[in-house]
Amino acid sequence: MGTKLERIAEISAETKKPVFTSIYHLINAELLKQCHKELDGKKAVGVDKVTKEEYGKNLDRNIEDLVQRLKNKSFKPLPSLRVYIPKGNGKMRPLGIASYEDKIVQMAVKKVLEAIYEPRFLNCMYGFRPNRGCHEAVKEVYQRISYGKISYIVDADIKGFFDHINHDWMMRFLEWHIQDPNLLWLIKKYLKAGIMEDGKFESTEEGSAQGSVMSPMLANIYMHNVLTLWFKFVVKKTLKGDCFLVNFADDFVAGFQYKSEAEWYYSALKERMEQFNLELESSKSRLIEFGRFAETNRLSRGIGKPEAFDFLGFTFYCGKTRKGTFALKLQTSRKKFERKLKEYKLWIYDNRNRPVREIIKELNVKLVGHYRYYGVTWNYRRLCAFLHRVQQFLFKAVNRRGCRRAYTWGGFWEMLKCYPLAKPKTYYCLY
Repeated sequence: MGTKLERIAEISAETKKPVFTSIYHLINAELLKQCHKELDGKKAVGVDKVTKEEYGKNLDRNIEDLVQRLKNKSFKPLPSLRVYIPKGNGKMRPLGIASYEDKIVQMAVKKVLEAIYEPRFLNCMYGFRPNRGCHEAVKEVYQRISYGKISYIVDADIKGFFDHINHDWMMRFLEWHIQDPNLLWLIKKYLKAGIMEDGKFESTEEGSAQGSVMSPMLANIYMHNVLTLWFKFVVKKTLKGDCFLVNFADDFVAGFQYKSEAEWYYSALKERMEQFNLELESSKSRLIEFGRFAETNRLSRGIGKPEAFDFLGFTFYCGKTRKGTFALKLQTSRKKFERKLKEYKLWIYDNRNRPVREIIKELNVKLVGHYRYYGVTWNYRRLCAFLHRVQQFLFKAVNRRGCRRAYTWGGFWEMLKCYPLAKPKTYYCLY
């Protein structure tokens, strides 16, 4: 099966406009069993409450039945279970949890779509792609601003992107390269599967459930057609100055050399989004003067340093090296910094009655995870500040476990010599 998908990827990469007319048969028992093996059995269950372990008890029979239903088109996806998780701004993010069998089929469809589209996605796309991630996107922005002629930044975010994907446009985009009616039928079935919330069924006339296996791939296909291809073949050919685009799912940053071109792009972007049922988040989208030349120009006009902007949890700002020359710097954004501290504080206080060595052992796992994401060039001091605040929370928490104060600060530091907290480290170099 891997060889067949690799062959599809080769055709997609080598053909100017590939069209696949017969690929539905690839979703067979072999691929579905492989997807079952790869799925995480610890994830939340859908509306039918079936777990991976329960489904796997009669795997051969279940897969055989599933393949038969897919062949005769009697397969019907179950609605996703709607749950909410808190966002950093205090709002709640809606997620859709599919049933386990639907997860298997969705992963199979994802693998087929990935073979077709991964070779066709542009290099400026970093979200939900193999061997690409947040750090690569951050590095690209850092290098383009540091070493290019960029003086203006359009920092944009799409309002409720996953909830407002237009189904008609989604199917039209897919039909450019996929003309297998059976596969298109299956994808449309999932788009229209609906959701269950508080025991009530709601139809889905737009959007793709965030949190499902297939949604990230569909989101990338949508953004590929709406944004990145448009930027490459329309925007860049219109402009005379230096420019770039970095896209991560529904977050993207564009840089420009000239103000007039940045303003034109920002205005055209709003119109472009409206054509495809999308809207920019006004509180998170803006045009700012930023970069090496922007700092010099602003200071000469007496209006101060350029504004900073946030991207993927980092704040980019204009700074200086020790020699006094310009340096683009970044640090953990204030919003993410405070949100993470709040999470750590709640966890420490909830676990304060456990043995200290156990608390620190688990806390170190959390800290290393934090360092691995935020441990990039220029952010070491911010990581040290984070560790210092966590130490303060831990000191206060262990002193509230009884009527008497357990530690003085001196005793606390002696205890940390025996059970040390993980120290900050720079894991990712942006140069």
